[in-house]
Formats: sequence, structure tokens, C-alpha cells
Amino acid sequence: MPARAETTGTGEHPRLSTPSLTHIALLGNPNTGKTTLFNRLCGARAKTSNFPGTTTGVRYGRLLADNGGAAEVIDLPGLYELHLDVPESRLCRDVLAGVGPYRSPDAVIVVIDACNLTRNLVLAGEILASGLPAVVALNMVDLAQRRGLTLDAATLSEAIGCPVVPMVARKGIGLDELRAALSAQLEAAGPAMPGSLPPPADGGINELTQWADQLVERSVGGAAAVGGATDTFTERLDAAFTHPVIGVAMFVLVMSGMFYTLFTLAAIPMDLIEATFAQLGTIVGHVLPRGALHDLVAEGIIGGIAGTVVFLPQICLLFFLISLLEDTGYLARAAFVMDRLLYRFGLPGHAFVPLLTAHACALPGIMSARLIPDRRDRLATILIAPMMSCSARLPVYVLLTSLLFVDRPVLAGLAFAGCYLLGAAMALATAFVFGRSVLKGRARPMVLELPSYKVPSFTNAVLAAKDQGLAFLRTAGTIIMAICVVMWWLSAYPKATTPVEVEQLRASAERLSDEGSREAALAAADAMEDRSTQVGSFAGSIGRTLQPLFAPLGYDWQLTMGVMTSFLAREVFVSTMSVLVGAGGSDDVGDEGVLGRIRTATRDDGRPLFTRATSASLLVFFVLAMQCLPTLAVTRRETGSARWAGLQLVYMSTLAYVMAFITFQGLRALGIE
Repeated sequence: MPARAETTGTGEHPRLSTPSLTHIALLGNPNTGKTTLFNRLCGARAKTSNFPGTTTGVRYGRLLADNGGAAEVIDLPGLYELHLDVPESRLCRDVLAGVGPYRSPDAVIVVIDACNLTRNLVLAGEILASGLPAVVALNMVDLAQRRGLTLDAATLSEAIGCPVVPMVARKGIGLDELRAALSAQLEAAGPAMPGSLPPPADGGINELTQWADQLVERSVGGAAAVGGATDTFTERLDAAFTHPVIGVAMFVLVMSGMFYTLFTLAAIPMDLIEATFAQLGTIVGHVLPRGALHDLVAEGIIGGIAGTVVFLPQICLLFFLISLLEDTGYLARAAFVMDRLLYRFGLPGHAFVPLLTAHACALPGIMSARLIPDRRDRLATILIAPMMSCSARLPVYVLLTSLLFVDRPVLAGLAFAGCYLLGAAMALATAFVFGRSVLKGRARPMVLELPSYKVPSFTNAVLAAKDQGLAFLRTAGTIIMAICVVMWWLSAYPKATTPVEVEQLRASAERLSDEGSREAALAAADAMEDRSTQVGSFAGSIGRTLQPLFAPLGYDWQLTMGVMTSFLAREVFVSTMSVLVGAGGSDDVGDEGVLGRIRTATRDDGRPLFTRATSASLLVFFVLAMQCLPTLAVTRRETGSARWAGLQLVYMSTLAYVMAFITFQGLRALGIE
């Protein structure tokens, strides 16, 4: 197939294949670079991770030929053996056999790791025995060569009876040769199967393992060729990264360093975004005449969206750094360390992948729990996954840690990391309690393969950051904008009669001879009128009705409204507060900056809205509360019962309230207001 490719989109749910297209299945062990090759072939932006079980469904991409033909490439989950009774193996068997919504592929690309040939060839033998035309992509030959291995692809190809193409998928090396070999296999009448290939045995594969050992002996040379090359330096790194004490300390250090970077490197683009919205607010103030439309655009739409978009640099930078860590192979070592910890709290090591995925979003984290074989372990993982700090919490974390530690990025970074640690710690504690109450039992142990250390791909990291940033902007452009408009209307209506105090203040201002003093007095009158409007608005009424419930946490009616709207989606808290504290006032609504307006906001009695105790209480609340309706819906679907979703909502909300109460009242008892 020629080099030109296009993406038709990817999906996590099965669908019927297009009958007119040639279908190519992409299979391989975990950590072989299979999804990276898929991205290279199809130009897709599928997520790649360094631990088994991350991909829980199939992804589709289209590879176009210069002659106008096309092939649909199906990226299947990484698996070790076809015959195993695990979800990924069952899915791959269904695709190869054309069961259910799947059409049997016309050809198969088997991706194998050149550094671990014996294990990878066992799966290749099973796939070749299916009788489908196949091409073997011998990936990561550069790493094998650096470890002193010499690979004879021609001998290996002759032995297994299908083309073997050496390549480095990460760099795009060998793609043309792979396409040519694939085209040749598709044009041939059928596969040329080696006569020595034994059939896979049900329940065991000793014959295939012996066959793979023989192939490696014939086609691989160099030290430690059979069973994979060894690397003393790699072993020393693994000994440190997987150490029960040193490994945990290094994990905390890496995470803290990453969050510190968020605050230092993202400061400049955040300032630029704030300046841009300030200028936009100024333009709107001069173009639109004073009135409802002016207030809606300047205060509801621009002010609300600015309160969210300003955090885009942190979100993009976070996913950029996480992608780099994944590519290096470090996060798999972190999984190994966490496996010991998870087991002590009644969770299986398999839970690490769903819990790590939940740091991006709880929805895919909960869905990836399907790969956990035991129902008890699966339920425990689903129930605690939303406690992992997802990307929707990032704007709130950034805002509150910035308010707590103004101009102190080191402390802000540590507090930011502390949010992640608090969520993880409470998730483990909850799993421990559930394991001795509603979900009694012991977790199953997990076998985890450590991938090779690799130089991270800067391009993949940029693409990951871009995709997450665009997804965040799509949310800001739809859900958040809608909520901002609603919140503006609730805070602006009904229009109240101008208070007598405001009229008196304006009259006094007009009699002042000094222009500066007169403008200051008029601005104070406008602010007083805006505050009066908000107090008598629908938002003010709702907030005051519910405020007694949240008063023990240190929240006034404005913060109460922010918390209540965040139960629809966490990230709208910042936008809600931006609308509430930025309503009315000047034509130049953005002059102070979004964060500046929120930081200097006051309560009805003139006290600061965000005191240190209140900010800390809010931070704890948002770490632990269940504030995502789609998550509850997915929990209901994955567990098959609404009672588990109800339990999730009740225990997370109760825990958040209690911990926020302890935080606020404890700090006040220590004299910290």
C-alpha cells in the first residue's frame, strides 16, 4: 500500500465493517508499538500506553492507495495469547473469525518486539495457524541492535512462511516495505504456511513455545539472544524504580516535579490568554451599547469562557508531560510499585490501568475496568475510579492553589500534587472499607510485563496535548458556554429597583469637582447597584436558600451556587464564579483579569470571598465530591444496577462534605482564616 493515508476516526465500540473495503487486522503483544504503527499507517491519533489492557475496544483507520483503492485497518487490543479466557483475547478471536458485528479480515499484520522474540512468536504462531494472509512487522530493531542482537529477517521469514519486515514504527522506518509486503500478500491467493508450524493446543502452548525457541536460535545472534537481551543498566534502573520504598519516593518526586512545571512554564501563556480576553472585553464594551445584549456577551459569555480557557495551558502541558512519561516506559514501573500497594487495600493490580486512565477522565477509566476478570474486583475499581483527579478538576485546582499560595509556585505545585495524592489515598481507604463491608473478598494478583525503556516521542506528546486541548475547548464552547449564559441570566434577573443609597451616592458623585474622585465614586455606586441586583436575583435567592447547608464549610451564597452548578460538571465552577463576581461594573470587564477579579471578590459583608480556610475547604471538597452526571450514568451501565451509582454519589458527596468541614473548622481553630 502506498504512503498516503487519512483518518476516518476512531471508536471504542464495535461497528459493522464496510463491505467494499479490504480489511486488515493489527495484532500483537502489549508494548510492541502496535498502536504507534496504526497511527503511522492511518494518520490516526489513537492513544498509546505502556501497560497491557489500556485498549479495551477496537479502533478503525483508513489507509488510502494511490490508485484510489483503500483498506480499513483495525487496531485490536494488545494480548499475549489468543486462546486465553480474557476480554482482549475473546475480542481478537471474534474479529479474526468474523463473529458478531465484525467481518473476518482479509489480512493480518502481526507486530512483534525484536527484543522479545520468543514470547512474541508464540502469539504469531497462533495467528498464522488461523490460515489468514499475514505479514510480521519486526518492530524496534534499533533497540535490539543497541543491545547486541543480530536479526536475520530473511531466515525468520522463510521459517514461518510469510514476509517479515524489520522496522522502527516510532520513526516511520520500514513503513514502505511493510505496505509493499502487505500488498503482495493481499494479491496472493492465500498464505504460505510453514510445514513445521504446530497447531496451538487448547489450554497450553508448549509446542508453540518450543517452535518459537527454535526459530530464535536460527534467526537471532548475539549475546542473550534466546529469551530476550539483557541490559545491566536497565536492570539497575528497574531495581530503583520498582523498589518498595525508593520506587514510591521517586514516583512522588516525579509527580511533584511535573506539577511544579505546570505552574512555572504555563504562566506566560496564561497571562497572554487573560490579556486577550481583556482586550476582547474592552472591544465589546465600546462596540455594544449598554444593555442586556452588552451584559450577556461581555459578562456572561466572554467572562465565563475566559474563566475556563485561561487554564488551557496547564491542561495541554499536563498531558504533554504524561505522554512523555508513558513513552519512556516509566509508568509501567510505577504500576509495578502500585500493585503491591493496591493489593493491601483489597484491589487487584489490574486496577492500576483503570485508575491511571481515570486521571484523564473517569469515563474511560470505568469502562476499562471491563478487563478485570473478577466481578468483585471490577466493582471495587469502578466505585473508586471517580476519586482519581480527572482533567475536569484541573481548572479548579489551579485556581484554588493559586489563591492559597500567591506568587509561590513551589508551594502551589506541592499543593497541586497533594490533591492527586489525597484523591488516591481516599480511594484506597474507601476500597479497604468496601472490601470489608459491601464487597467482601480478596483481590487477585496481577502479572505485569515491564516494557523496554525508550526515547519518548516529542511528536506524539504534542499530538496528545493538542487532542486533549481541543477536547477541552469543545467543552468550553458548548456545555460551559450554555451554563455561563444560564448563570448570567440567573444573576442578572429579575432587575431590581435602584436602591436609595445608590442614587444618593451618584448624586454626591456628580457634585464632586475632581474628575478622578467623581469617577471613583460613580464606579462605587455601580458596584453597589450590581451587588444589590445579584442579591435580589434568582441566583441570589437559590444561593441563600441552600447556603445554610454549606455554611459550616465556609461558603457564602456565591460559593454555594458555584458548588451546586459544579455537580453538572466540575470545570464550570470557575466559570460560574467568574460570572458571579464579574457581573456589571465597567465596560472594560476584562481589565482586572479573570483570576484577579475572583481573587479580590468579596462577600456581602465586605470580607474576602476566598479566604485561606475557605480555599482549602473548597480544594478538599472538589478532590473528593462526585460532580459528574455522565460518570454516574456510565457506572449504572457498567455495573448493571442503579444502586451502585447511587452508592457512588452518596458516599463520595458525604465524604467530601465531612473532609471539607474538618479542613475549614480545623484551620479556623488554628487561627488560619
